[in-house]
Amino acid sequence: MKKIVLLSLLALPALAQKAAPTAAQKPALSRPALAAPAALAPLARPRLVVGIVVDQMRYDYLYRYWSKFGAGGFRRLLGQGFSFETCHYNFVPTYTAPGHSSIYTGTTPATNGIVGNNWFVRETGRPTYCTDDKTVQAVGGSTAAGQMSPRLLLSTTITDELRLATNFQSKVIGVCIKDRGSILPAGHAASAAYWYDGTNGAFITSTFYAKELPGWVQKFNAAGHAARYLSQPWTTLLPIGQYTESSPDDVPWEVPYKGEEKPVFPHELPRLSGTLPAGVVATKAASGEKPSGAPTQNLDLIRSTPFGNSLTCDFALETLRQEQMGQRPGQTDFLALSFSSTDYVGHQFGTTAIETEDTYLRLDRDLARLLTAIDKQAGAGQALVFLTADHGADQAAAFLQAHRLPGGGVSAAAVRDTLTRTLVRRHGPGQWLLDFENQQVYLNRPLLAQKNLKLTDFQDEVAEILRAQPHITQAITATALQANASTTGLNRYQTNGFYAPRSGDVLCVLDPGYLEGSGPVLRGTTHGASWAYDTHVPLLFWGWHVPHGESARAVEVVDIAPTVARFLHIQEPSGNSGVPLLEVLK
Repeated sequence: MKKIVLLSLLALPALAQKAAPTAAQKPALSRPALAAPAALAPLARPRLVVGIVVDQMRYDYLYRYWSKFGAGGFRRLLGQGFSFETCHYNFVPTYTAPGHSSIYTGTTPATNGIVGNNWFVRETGRPTYCTDDKTVQAVGGSTAAGQMSPRLLLSTTITDELRLATNFQSKVIGVCIKDRGSILPAGHAASAAYWYDGTNGAFITSTFYAKELPGWVQKFNAAGHAARYLSQPWTTLLPIGQYTESSPDDVPWEVPYKGEEKPVFPHELPRLSGTLPAGVVATKAASGEKPSGAPTQNLDLIRSTPFGNSLTCDFALETLRQEQMGQRPGQTDFLALSFSSTDYVGHQFGTTAIETEDTYLRLDRDLARLLTAIDKQAGAGQALVFLTADHGADQAAAFLQAHRLPGGGVSAAAVRDTLTRTLVRRHGPGQWLLDFENQQVYLNRPLLAQKNLKLTDFQDEVAEILRAQPHITQAITATALQANASTTGLNRYQTNGFYAPRSGDVLCVLDPGYLEGSGPVLRGTTHGASWAYDTHVPLLFWGWHVPHGESARAVEVVDIAPTVARFLHIQEPSGNSGVPLLEVLK
């Protein structure tokens, strides 16, 4: 019986070649002329990408303040764009530097190496800062603020990949008040990165990027925008009685500004910052005199007010205009923009404060300004925008206690003291602990070797001591974490946040609602945990080819970079572990 074999179309040419007749057998056939190739359409890419990171923005803020938002900011993004309603971080600690790094590298600290804002360096015996770089110099600001670069980031970013894909023709610029919020997103190959120096009220950079500030940046700084914002009191945007989403104005868990008796409105920023009244600033500016004021001015105060976001937005709009971003045919530019005053205000006043709500209402107006400018800059529908957060935040510990909810504070100093006393009692005098950072214990390994103590046994001992402390849910050793990498449960977050050369010997997890601080009762709030209040953040896409809609499917922050890569038809970052979000790629 003959077998019938179905051949794919791709296999037919090979079969025909194999069975081709000899030259003598070939009939005389004329070969048809090949048609001229049709003109290829240019590769479709957005003219501009704007990545927006809102520091310490919980997911629920989108809806908590919904009735107070205007039409042009958050509501526009939600009403015209696509929202992933269940977006989480998949590692700890949930801090600013690891958050920004994961967004732009598409991977976790286990790969990109940014395990915290700070971490202990065993080789030097002291902590380091995530963007610290003593090989570069400040440009436009103080040495302490300016010796910064992305050299400690071990993976490329989506912004790096855009530069590589376009042979470095695309412009990539980072803007943020915080240095780490500008430098880490902008990546290693950025055209520029700018951050704020509170000593002179200026946006600065380092010699990693340029030898001097562009003329337009110098002109912006000379205008004294920070002093002008601080020269007027901070009053509520709406009548204070309308802030029904927030706690009363005077509550014990908020922290007043230095020089204030109570943390209540109005906040007298001119007095607190030492700036001149707005009218005097305007008069001096009109006469050509720099409104920088006296040397005693505290221009760094603007970070902890909503006007830090407005200043950031002002500078971002000027960046778009002066650098002509999104206006070059055939090129895609990328503005990596982060708003950080939300974090400073949140830390100081907590998640339910009128100050926090007012900061988000004012940010909503700044976003409206930004989106309008993006439309004008690149053309309506020609820019791709995403908005997310670098982490969330817990409620203030005292707020939770006042409402009989579980939560409180755990003193990091007390935990360290307990560990030290116990180890000295058991093993004798010695500096057994080198550091307690990011809820991780760094052991004195040379001392252990000198005393002939086995590292793994000592790690187990420390973990046992930690587990006996109040409100510590879990303690796991680095050895156990590496030997049994987990993809589920609490250990998954620890595994994804662990990079052996920079992480500690024993890692601990606090109970839900408990914050690391200086004592059992905390004012203000913080973040860094693997619980939902810190990991659940908004994720919105808007603009170029983005359909309108939402999804409740569980996604992760590391999925942002590969999704943007698909939009741009470029390679994912070198350490990428995320997956493209197909809902917005239709």
